[in-house]
Order: sequence, then structure tokens, then C-alpha cells
Amino acid sequence: MNRRNFLSLSGAAGLAAITTSPSTASAADGSARDFYQLMQFQVDSPEQKKQVDGFLKEAAIPALNRMGMKPVGVFYPAEGPSPVYALLRFSSLNDVGMLNVRLAQDGEFTSAAAGFLGAPASAPAFKRMESSVMIAFEGMPKLETPVLSPGRVFQLRIYESPSVVTGLKKIEMFNDAGEIKIFRKTGLNPVFFGQTIIGTKMPNLTYMLAFKSMEEQKEAWKKFVSHPDWKSISGMPEYADKAILSNITNLPLIAAEYSQI
Repeated sequence: MNRRNFLSLSGAAGLAAITTSPSTASAADGSARDFYQLMQFQVDSPEQKKQVDGFLKEAAIPALNRMGMKPVGVFYPAEGPSPVYALLRFSSLNDVGMLNVRLAQDGEFTSAAAGFLGAPASAPAFKRMESSVMIAFEGMPKLETPVLSPGRVFQLRIYESPSVVTGLKKIEMFNDAGEIKIFRKTGLNPVFFGQTIIGTKMPNLTYMLAFKSMEEQKEAWKKFVSHPDWKSISGMPEYADKAILSNITNLPLIAAEYSQI
């Protein structure tokens, strides 16, 4: 296979992740749906975590809010200091691409973030930074903030699939078969559902749930797994986990005190 054909097929496979399902193609340009960027700041020490928090709280979030981007979420692992997660919401894919340009033009941001952005090699502000970009599901096109009380907890879940087609099948299960509706009925409060279009471990989908407490979270999952609608859907061979999923990652998170989600 020559290089031109390889690149064409690679690009087509990425595009197919959005466009080959009727349920997702209708708003593939993002006009009716959010885009999300999920960032991870890996830190090696309490000092680095402090620097990341300072950057997000004092520089990044105020600048993003000035651009009209809100709410912005910041989360920590339930155990351990790393990584620090930041969730950004966009109205278009173009806005994702222009983010750094717009931030560079914001004098208040560049001034407040100078120490973090220019940290020397002898004292880096973080170990490494990773990012993924997602398009919201048609069945939940906009981000929600269902729980804002102190002490709230979150779950970030990532479902990897063995192929583009099986990945779309799992998205269909949420959008068309009614899994999102069952989540809402049983107290699994969704913040967002996103299909990853740029990132690692693709094809995958990512979603976040919010709860007032760990106890509420446990009770909601009990209700979900015993709900008759869920039993009906999960019993369909076409939606069996072994047929459409290759890995599930479950990450318990807590919100930073300055998080807007």
C-alpha cells in the first residue's frame, strides 16, 4: 500500500468514527452538540500539583470564562495526587483548534500564567500533559451539572471497543436503545457522554457521572443493574459486552474546590 492510500484510509477510519452511524451522523458537524477536551496533568509532587491548581484556578479558568466557555471542571483522583483532570466545553471543533491562539492573545492570561508556562527544566510545573477531544452523544448533546453540592463525587468511565463498528454499536446502545434514559431513571446522573475523535485507545467513548456521595453512587448502580429495562437491553446478543467492548476503565474522582462542575 502506498503512502497516499495509507493516509487516505487512516483519515477515513477516523472520520468513520463519527459518520458511519445514522444516529451520530445527523449532527456530525457539531452544530447541535458540544465538543469536549479532557486534559490530564500528571504531577510528581505536591508542589507540582499546587502549580497546576494555581494555573487552572488563577489563569486558565478565568480566561476560558471570559471567552464564554463555562462551566470548566477540575477533578482529582479519589486516591493519590495524580493526574489532575480538566474538562473543557466547546461549541465547535474550530473553537477547540483555536483555543491556544485565543489564550495567547489574552494579556491577563499570559500574565497570570507566566510562571507556569515558563517553568524551567530544573523545576517543571508538571511531569506530562495529555489530552483527548470528544463530540457529545446525540442522546445527550450538552454538558450538564446535575450535582454541585460540597462533597460531591464523580465517576469517569472509558469504554474501549475492538473496532469502529463495535464502538458505534455501543454508542447506539446509549443513544437509541435507551441506556441514557435508564441512567437518569436510576440516579446515575450524567455530566456528559462523549465519543473520542482525537486521543489514545481509540475507538472509545467516555462519560462522567456525578453523585452527592459515595453512598448515593452505590445505591444508584444497584438500581441500574436490577432495572428491568437494563436487563432487557443487556440481554440482547448484539449489545453483549464481549461482542462490543474490549476494556472498561473506571476512575473515581472528586472535584477541586474551585471546579465549576
